[in-house]
Amino acid sequence: MVDFKSLKAKSSTDKLTKALESMSKGQSGGNSKDDRLWSPEVDKAGNGYAVIRFLDSPQVDGEDGMPWVQVFNHGFQGPGGWLIENCLTSINQKCPVCEHNSSLWNSGVETNKEIARKQKRKLSYIANILVVKDAAHPENEGKVFLFKFGKKIFDKIKEKLEPQFEDEKSVNPFNFWQGANFKLKIRNVEGYRNYDKSEFDVVSPVDEDDNKIEKIWKSEHSLKEFLNPKDFKSYDELKTKLERVLNLAGASKPRHVNVEEAGEEAIVEPSLEEDDDNLSYFNKLAAE
Repeated sequence: MVDFKSLKAKSSTDKLTKALESMSKGQSGGNSKDDRLWSPEVDKAGNGYAVIRFLDSPQVDGEDGMPWVQVFNHGFQGPGGWLIENCLTSINQKCPVCEHNSSLWNSGVETNKEIARKQKRKLSYIANILVVKDAAHPENEGKVFLFKFGKKIFDKIKEKLEPQFEDEKSVNPFNFWQGANFKLKIRNVEGYRNYDKSEFDVVSPVDEDDNKIEKIWKSEHSLKEFLNPKDFKSYDELKTKLERVLNLAGASKPRHVNVEEAGEEAIVEPSLEEDDDNLSYFNKLAAE
């Protein structure tokens, strides 16, 4: 476990950038309310504003040192009901839903591709944050929460870690001393939350007092629990539910395509423009 003194000395972004590289090559929460999860509130027009600070890895035994986890979910309705489940690819296991979508996608039939698009897995990230400003709920300010967000926001983190232009300096947004606050700006665009205007502030410490920073660090929540295999249905359980939801028993099925052999594109990843819309959509499903 990293101690606080070692944490302050750890300013390199190498580990995070290596993780980004690994994720870019591809990888083979529950529905009940969790008081640890913070979510920004929007007004009647669908606009909102808050300031948060992404925090470094929590001081929890067994954590792998990464300040975020990524989780894939499936959420769609078929003739046999709803399927809202964690995707086994989150824990690097084969998923029957992804395999079925791969078969549809690789069938060469456009209608099958459209079905696969509607059933594709949704990507979200979970990280610890400090709420700096929350005008809608000022009681949250100064407290540590978990924050679930989509790829659009994650891309802004990645841009700080790996800037595209030579006049931009790499910044680790999760660093307590050399990171930066994140200004979360939400707009309503065609009925969905849009985060394009969100941006990082200038580099600054979370607090001038190291004792307060250490207290914040020790208040962080575990991330590894979101990847606990016990919270994922087994391959056979998911397959049974998929067949029930889509009424697949006895029906002719598209040619089976092994996900690993077909390649990452066969899993039908969400597009960059849709990721946060998908996250918002899934959250709506989970709340029903």
